[in-house]
Amino acid sequence: MLLYGLLLLSLSFWTSHSVFKIPLKMFAGKFNASVQLDLRTLRKNQSAVESGLSLASDPAGIVNFLDMINNLKGDSGRGYYMQMVIGTPGQTLNILVDTGSSNFAVAAAEHPYITHFYNRALSSTYQSSGRGVAVKYTQGEWEGELGTDRITIPQGPSGTITINIAAILKSEGFFLPGINWQGILGLAYPLLARPDPSVEPFFNSVVGQTGIPDVFSLQMCGAGVSASTTADPAGGSLIMGGVEPTLYRGSVWYTPVLEEWYYQVEVLKLEVGAQNLNLDCKEYNSDKAIVDSGTTLLRLPGNVFSAVVEAIMQTSLIEDFSAGFFEGTKLACWMRGESPWRLFPKISIYLRATNTSQSFRITILPQLYVQPITDIDGTLDCFRFGISPSANALVIGATVMEGFYVIFDRAQKRVGFAVSTCAGKWVQGNHSNMMIHYQSWKQFCCLIFFQNM
Repeated sequence: MLLYGLLLLSLSFWTSHSVFKIPLKMFAGKFNASVQLDLRTLRKNQSAVESGLSLASDPAGIVNFLDMINNLKGDSGRGYYMQMVIGTPGQTLNILVDTGSSNFAVAAAEHPYITHFYNRALSSTYQSSGRGVAVKYTQGEWEGELGTDRITIPQGPSGTITINIAAILKSEGFFLPGINWQGILGLAYPLLARPDPSVEPFFNSVVGQTGIPDVFSLQMCGAGVSASTTADPAGGSLIMGGVEPTLYRGSVWYTPVLEEWYYQVEVLKLEVGAQNLNLDCKEYNSDKAIVDSGTTLLRLPGNVFSAVVEAIMQTSLIEDFSAGFFEGTKLACWMRGESPWRLFPKISIYLRATNTSQSFRITILPQLYVQPITDIDGTLDCFRFGISPSANALVIGATVMEGFYVIFDRAQKRVGFAVSTCAGKWVQGNHSNMMIHYQSWKQFCCLIFFQNM
């Protein structure tokens, strides 16, 4: 599921008895986030890597996880991508990582927003299936031709893999200005593959042909810093075959995958600061809740979005909000060097634990959902809202994922969350806010709801 936007999460802030409101400046000029947004990475703590305190490979010894660290470039606004070599002789392309779709597709024709494309005629190992294929995302769509070819991943499992590949011949709203990728890597389940589930997805092929464990994990490091279009992109890591301990702190907490199409999970409740939204749990899962790296924002069903915005306005120390900030049409600006994050509340998402009578929460700081934008006029630092309404799903997108190391344990049908090491200085001192806590949860209305769908 592809969408271009920004990040979400929050931090609670209380005063004693008096609440002081801060005036807010709004920027209403035109702003093209797909061109101007570039969230640079925070410096990572590499001490654990340097000391060798890592599982150097998966249990079968097939892949070296340390070789995969920092194999992603990009940011949430324009997507996270990795380098792949396709065909014979090899053609090097950057491929967007997307856990919300299941097709591996690359540009196979010229497009004004990409620098180069995959030329099937130059690959002696490309084989066309003669079948057409078309995919629509939340934003953008493409159509093309199915075939197969060989690929290698410079910072991935060793060896050559034969995969299904969709050659994109025509697209609309898919490739955008300012991107640095030429294709998309769908990492979801076969049920989402187009034109039908017989098209084996990329990761299924990798697991089948290399024998690595059916697990991958993602760290995305573009959160919480000022944007600069001239700087190197932030980046992150896609670990194929397991979990790399140096990429997270503390424990990993898992939630079940309810159905193997998207990575569908169950959200039990949301809190803004310490305030429970008190919505029926069915509202959070209407019509599904998924974990999707290809969606840049935290997307919430309409009623949930409205409740979150209302709670933020009540809890924040901002004097007066413009509706345009929450609608995504205006930026909130402060004098250069002033940070607004202390003025906003934290947001917590409660997920059902693998022990279904328990739950855990992931708490999202404002550095994730109040997102810095490129310099506007030299005197102001401007930010935009990293949450948006959704008509058909609650989507835990890059806005949330950038605070966590997220593990897609397909072998055990679960998704795990741990505090990411690349969260940097803004997590220090707030570690308890990012930690994930169990609590008893005896309400089963959501489980019953899904069983009756």
